[in-house]
Amino acid sequence: MPTYSPAPVTFVRGEGSYLWDSEGRRYLDFLCGLGVTSLGHAHPDVADALCRAGRTLLHTSNLFRTEPNEQVAATLDRLVGGGGKVFFANSGAEANECAFKLARKWAGFGRFVVLSAYGSFHGRTLATLHATGQPDKHEAFQPLPEGFRHVAWRDIAALERALSADVAAVILEPVQGEGGVWPAGEDYFRAVRSLCDERGALFIVDEVQTGLGRTGRWWGFEHYGARPDVLTVAKALGNGVPIGACWARAEVAEAFQPGDHASTFGGQPLAASAAAATLAAMERLDVPARAAHAGAYLKERLEALPGVAGVRGLGLMLGVELVGAKATDVAARCLNKGLIVNAVTTTALRLEPPLTISSDEADEALTTLAEVLREAL
Repeated sequence: MPTYSPAPVTFVRGEGSYLWDSEGRRYLDFLCGLGVTSLGHAHPDVADALCRAGRTLLHTSNLFRTEPNEQVAATLDRLVGGGGKVFFANSGAEANECAFKLARKWAGFGRFVVLSAYGSFHGRTLATLHATGQPDKHEAFQPLPEGFRHVAWRDIAALERALSADVAAVILEPVQGEGGVWPAGEDYFRAVRSLCDERGALFIVDEVQTGLGRTGRWWGFEHYGARPDVLTVAKALGNGVPIGACWARAEVAEAFQPGDHASTFGGQPLAASAAAATLAAMERLDVPARAAHAGAYLKERLEALPGVAGVRGLGLMLGVELVGAKATDVAARCLNKGLIVNAVTTTALRLEPPLTISSDEADEALTTLAEVLREAL
């Protein structure tokens, strides 16, 4: 179906930080499938785990226990800080759907509203679309499900006014990804945490894009010192295999009872095996430290390029604000020269390379982008 613009390239193979198209041309991937392949393409540990799972156990349904998803749940809980429970889904949108249902069940009758910020992105299902703070995406699909309201991003006074008695939860991204790579900031996140505590609402943190080392910490919220009640994660969790998860504090998770929520494929052995291998490799490689180091290296050099007005973001989640050139034109020119980036806004590029990127690969990307900017200006 024509839900995407015609694709300019057909990729047939990937290895590490590179992709190859059907014509045999190599590309340096600085987008990672929108922040998904954080360990690079065809990581051997993940590939081996998939092969073993394929020969051992692919599916049972969640009417029965399996080992890989319990292992992944324990690891996620530990990385978040402990004391929680996990529901597995197949995507970030589904993880957020779980969070919304859990918030309503926990809050009780009459408290059903979820507050989110303008510029946010939380998914493409009808509910997560309404939670997404981009009204231009709403109009074609009205009427959308009730129970979602939006407030200005990083405006704590606006959030305080909107936190009425019918609000069950607030959902925010530590860094708005699709909105242009805009970090929330410590003061804002801490103030939101305090307001949620004061008003008895849940604080949901959408870590679908920011989670698992991308920002230079395991989780984006760790930069701000404001722990969530509920956290959602997906993208990098399977390093390309579809899997998402919703973590919640145990006392919040207890609001769910058997039959309240389910997923046929959520956490099934193939996807969970990939996630277990991904998490093990991430911990062994200490990917948050790698992202912090490589992100600082890239940021300093990007800011010195012609046509760059500024660089924002955390770790290896970077927004490059341009002046004198259109981001869509620059991204297309980069692709023609073998570098994959994307125009996250009309004036900004998004860079999300693998967390395992080498300094030589970073320099290659910087050289290509500098050439493109000189041509485009």
